[in-house]
Order: sequence, then C-alpha cells, then structure tokens
Amino acid sequence: MKNGLLFGICATLFVVTQVDAQRLHPADLTYRGAFRLPSVSGASNWSYSGCGMTYYPQGDPSGPADGYPGSLFIIGHDQDQLVSEVSIPVPVISPTKRLSDLNTATTLQGFADITRGMFGSLEIAYSDIEYLPPQGAQTTGKLHFCWGQHFQFERAPSHGWCELNLANPQPAGPWFFGDFTNYVSNDYLFEIPAEWAAQHTPGQRLATGRFRDGHWSGMGPALFAYGPWNDGNPPAPNTTLTAITPLLLYGENVPGIPEIVTSEDRAMKGFSPADYWSGGAWLTAGNASALIFVGTKAIGRSWYGYSDGTVYPDDPPYPPTPPFPHDQRGWWSEGIRARIIFFDPNDLVLVAAGSMQTWEPQPYDSMDIDQYLFDPGFDYPRYKNRSLGAVAFDRERRLLYIVERMADEDERSLIHVFHVSATSDVQEAGVRDMDFRLVQVFPNPTSSGTTISFRAAQTTQVRLEIYNLVGQRIRVLLNEAVVPGEHTIFWDGRDAQGMDVPSGIYVCRMASGTWRDSRKAIFIRPRN
Repeated sequence: MKNGLLFGICATLFVVTQVDAQRLHPADLTYRGAFRLPSVSGASNWSYSGCGMTYYPQGDPSGPADGYPGSLFIIGHDQDQLVSEVSIPVPVISPTKRLSDLNTATTLQGFADITRGMFGSLEIAYSDIEYLPPQGAQTTGKLHFCWGQHFQFERAPSHGWCELNLANPQPAGPWFFGDFTNYVSNDYLFEIPAEWAAQHTPGQRLATGRFRDGHWSGMGPALFAYGPWNDGNPPAPNTTLTAITPLLLYGENVPGIPEIVTSEDRAMKGFSPADYWSGGAWLTAGNASALIFVGTKAIGRSWYGYSDGTVYPDDPPYPPTPPFPHDQRGWWSEGIRARIIFFDPNDLVLVAAGSMQTWEPQPYDSMDIDQYLFDPGFDYPRYKNRSLGAVAFDRERRLLYIVERMADEDERSLIHVFHVSATSDVQEAGVRDMDFRLVQVFPNPTSSGTTISFRAAQTTQVRLEIYNLVGQRIRVLLNEAVVPGEHTIFWDGRDAQGMDVPSGIYVCRMASGTWRDSRKAIFIRPRN
C-alpha cells in the first residue's frame, strides 16, 4: 500500500513537472537593466508617455551590433497621443537607481499623428500599437493600433492600421470591434505567435483587450484574437470587424450595455476593482510559453474615492476633494505592487475551441517587479497606480520591454528590459542528442483520436502512458520492447475502461530505463 501510494505521488510530481516545464515562470525572466528616452523628439515629448509600444525588428538598420537590434515605436505624452520611433541602447543595471548611469535612446522618427485625427479628441486616452509583417493581401508590414478613452457610454470605432513611415502613415480605419463594448477592446495590443494562431485562431494574429478599473471590463483582463485584413485590404471606415475570437472575458458582453455584466463566479482569482493591467505579451522560449499581463496589483482593502482613504458615495452629500496629491478620484487600495501575472496558452486553446468558458482560465504564477523600478514608492503619490505602461517583445532574442511611466526627470518614462529563457530548452536539446524522444502528437488538438510518434535509439523496453494534469494515469498504450527507429501509436481518446476522456489537456509520457520524455495532447469534445 505504501509503495503504491509512493508511486502515485511520484507519478503526480513527474506529470506536474513535465507540464510545468512548458510554462514560463518568474525564474525564467532575467533583468537586463533600463534605458532612458530622448528629452525632445519633435511635436511632442516623453512626459506621461508609454501607454503604447511595439518592437520593430527591421528598425535602426545602421545601429551598432550590441545585441539589441531593431527599434521601438512608442506613444508619447498621453495628451498628445503622437508616436515616435527610437533606437534601443544597451540597458544598464544601476544598483543605486541613478538615472545618469543609464544609456539614452536616440530618435529615429519624430513624433507624428499616425491616425490623422480619426478618433477626435479623447479624454484620458487608452491606446496601443503593434507591428506585424504583411498579412493576407497586404504587401507591407503595418502598425496596427487601437484607441479609446476612460468613459465611452456609446460604442465607437476603435481599431485601425497605418504604414511605418511616420511622415506619411496613410492610416486606415477606424473600425468597430464586433459588437463588443469599448471597455474590453482598446487598451493593450500584441502579437499572437504565428504557429499558435495558425492552429487555433487562423487568420487572427493580433491580440487586443482592456482591463478597466472597477468592474466595467469584467472581473479580470479581457482579451480577443482578431485579424482586420480578413474584412478588407483595408476594411472601409466604420466597418464592423468580424474575424474575432474571444480568449478571456470575466463576465458577459451584452450589446447595448456599456459595461460588462459580472458575477463573482466569473471572476479572475484575486481580482480587485483597483487593479490596473496596462500591457500584455505572448512570451515564447523554446517549448515553453506564457501569456502575461503587466500592471499594478491592488493589495488589501479597495475603495472608490480618494487615495487618502476618503470613500466617494453613490449618492450625495459628496465629500470635498482632498488637497494634492490625493485629489484624483478613482479606485484605490491599501497597497499597490507592480506585478506580472502568467496565464497558460493551453487554456486559451480550449477557450478558442469553445470547450472552456472565457472566465475559466486563471493565472498560474505572478512576479513582483517593484525592486526594478526607479520610483517604486507606492505610498499614494499622484498617479502611482498608473506607474506601468505598455509592453513589447522581441521574439527572436526573447527580450521583453516594459515601460515605467513618469520615473525620469520631468515625468518622462523609462524602458526596462528582461531576457526570457526556459530550462526546457536545455532538456529538449539533451533529448535530441540522445535520439530517444517523443517526436510529435498529431493532430493536436483533436476531437476523436491522435497519433503519437516516437523514436528509439536502440532496442529497448518502452512504456508509453497517458496522464491527466493531476497525475492520474488514464491508460497504458505501450509496454514492450521496440527496435531502433520511428514508431507510431494511435490513441483513440479513451481511458483504460474504454470510456471517452473529457475535453482537457493530457500528458503522453514515454519512459525507457532512465530516459523520460513527454508531450501534451489536447482533446476538445463537441458540445451536446
């Protein structure tokens, strides 16, 4: 009995470790340092900047070979909402947080209005930009953008694209984002990895969404896959985009109601109405990945009112406005921490296929990044709950760029840089060198059955098993000696009792002697 219990515990730990190896964690992010933005760049400046940013791999072609090629397009002062392109200098770690230690970016293209005023004048604007190479019938890469504002009681067009020449951006748009309220669609914008999108959201390479404090955007960050090129090249102004797949929505979108309808059973764990997730990225490193959101996490009690603890009631009499720096009314909490939260992209596979509700995925890890910020006080100085801004990701070099807003002199932003790695890279390389491994599971996802291919380097006893994510063995597919070479086993999606397994993620585990390898298999059963 004890041996059986010990085997069960070991099997559970093995499966959890294998699945976990395909997720990125805080330990996989290594801080490289920060750099400063130029002081002046044409028609605007970098004060109160950084609500939107994207990485451009072909930018700064004559720059130094210092390991940080490409450029960043960034939205400047939040009242002007103009875009500039800057170089990427080598980031510097300053132990004493001294600004003079940091390198400074140079301007490659000065500030310009890439939308040509198509959204009009916005009060407390929310926006982001993302570069993608040509999609669909496009012949040039585009800067895709989304724009909105703090209060939007009526649906308004929110998305568009433009060329990369800021002097002649030729914007296309604006477009309505399906029938969704603006409170869930127009803040962060980032790329979906091409391979993932091809399998799960064909023709939809962009992820867009928003987290609005309070409950207006739902009780967690909203996220959608979309591809505007599917509706035209470009779609006509005021077109309603149709190529949209919901991925995260912690509540229900009801047409005609500006805010998302929420309930406690559709909330992200740990949700607070004073949270603020300002940027996102889809990280990849080898076989590991994570969907992340970056922002500030409310700690302790939350209230609507002023940062000195004054609660603003629903009905009069209303309290007087406190003096500076507590004069900004909004959602506040007892503490604020700068955070990154991690989601598993495999959960979104099930959401995209309709086998999991948009409010069911939950963060599996978080990372506190206060220690890296140059202004991490969080003692309620003005705007501190908006201290982080946009995010950009250089997928080829695995460099993550995060804006710290208003941390430099005269309220300019800083750019922090992290390198993303994964221990699974080394593990996979070792398996390949030994030429003993699971080659693939295909088709994956599947609704009926899948073929598992593996390679044996020599004649050996092989055991191939299926586990669920809590470590329970579902079925033994193979337990016998095999000859060297490629082999295939078909799994019909049934357990040891011959019953169909439910929708979910399963682990195909192969073992021979001391060698181990595993792959995930995703089953998506049709709904009745």
